[in-house]
Amino acid sequence: MVQTPLADRMRPSFINEVLGQARLLKKGSPLERLVAAEKDGTWSSILLWGPPGTGKTTIARLLSRVKDAKFVELSAISSSVGQVREVIEEAKKLREVFDRSTILFLDEIHRFSKSQQDSLLGAVESGVITLIAATTENPAFSVIKPLISRSLVFHLEPLAKDDLISLLERARNSAAGLQGRAFEPKALDYIAHICQGDARRALTLMEAAAQSCTGEVSYQAAADASESTIAYDPNGDEHYDTISAFIKSVRGSDPDAAIHYLARMILGGEDPRFIARRLMILAAEDIGLADPQAIVLASAVADVVERIGMPEGRIPLAEATIYLATAPKSNRAYIAINQAIADAESGDVPAIPAALRSTGAVGYKYPHDDPRGVIAQEHSLQKKSYYLPSAHGFESVIATRLKAIGEILGR
Repeated sequence: MVQTPLADRMRPSFINEVLGQARLLKKGSPLERLVAAEKDGTWSSILLWGPPGTGKTTIARLLSRVKDAKFVELSAISSSVGQVREVIEEAKKLREVFDRSTILFLDEIHRFSKSQQDSLLGAVESGVITLIAATTENPAFSVIKPLISRSLVFHLEPLAKDDLISLLERARNSAAGLQGRAFEPKALDYIAHICQGDARRALTLMEAAAQSCTGEVSYQAAADASESTIAYDPNGDEHYDTISAFIKSVRGSDPDAAIHYLARMILGGEDPRFIARRLMILAAEDIGLADPQAIVLASAVADVVERIGMPEGRIPLAEATIYLATAPKSNRAYIAINQAIADAESGDVPAIPAALRSTGAVGYKYPHDDPRGVIAQEHSLQKKSYYLPSAHGFESVIATRLKAIGEILGR
């Protein structure tokens, strides 16, 4: 029989078993009063904001027991607006027929776009559902204001090291946990230290260490297990390594590698808006004028991702990734602006020619008066060529144009 993970087996059954959130759950606090409220009382919707593994899901589930409501759990990473609407329709029927309320727990709500979050408003405002939403991002920047104004916002803190050690000891001794398995004190201390306030990660690492050996679990077993249980952390080294590999694969014109790293970021819970922003930057920096449509496409995809959210947003992200990976490459615009800025910063800023100034403009020649659309005149007293187009893609056309323009301007 397959056993559920230790982190799931050790979820508190009662609110007073929740560790590390004493400030939120102290006597008389708004959240404690919610827990103590009559189960048929009226609740506001709730936003639980805090890092991973701090108890957001656990608190949401415990609140649903107090309320004696139907509890529906969705993740914004993998759910669509259609699924949310199904929950709302079922909640309407449940309230009309059985006079029973519904709590919708929406994890990672910041992964929903603004329009997806808008779809919740009507049901929240009318009381058809009580929304408990969880986010690792500051709601002020990731949740629409109408939802914030209709919700109580609670900020959860990372668990202190002492709280994590208490949790690990509880799991070690629990019949549902490791049933008294022996651990070196240094092993538990190491796990509590390396997990940086994340209870779920601490329990996952503890279980992995216990499964990796027989007898007492040593410090070395815990250290070895930590290397095998590192997950994709949107704020950790894996985040930076994967986005770096993704960008370099697109720049290197390898669509298969780029799609692979895109998939890893999506499955790891990376914010799709972050990926879209990186694609826009890459389109400007690494493709540039070799394909002027690249930045247009990347910008359009960023807008689509913002509008539709995930999981559907993975498709336009894949399209943009493949397009940019297979597009001709040029960084000549990037080099040009960097060199010009460096010169300006160093004081290499000659006077603007009199004919080009806003006042007077004596001697200015209007290019459209010439049938070629270009007319010989001095535009800068600085005799430098910043932009040198490559021979790739559309820049080969620009190079031909610049040669003809240079002949007219006398360069």
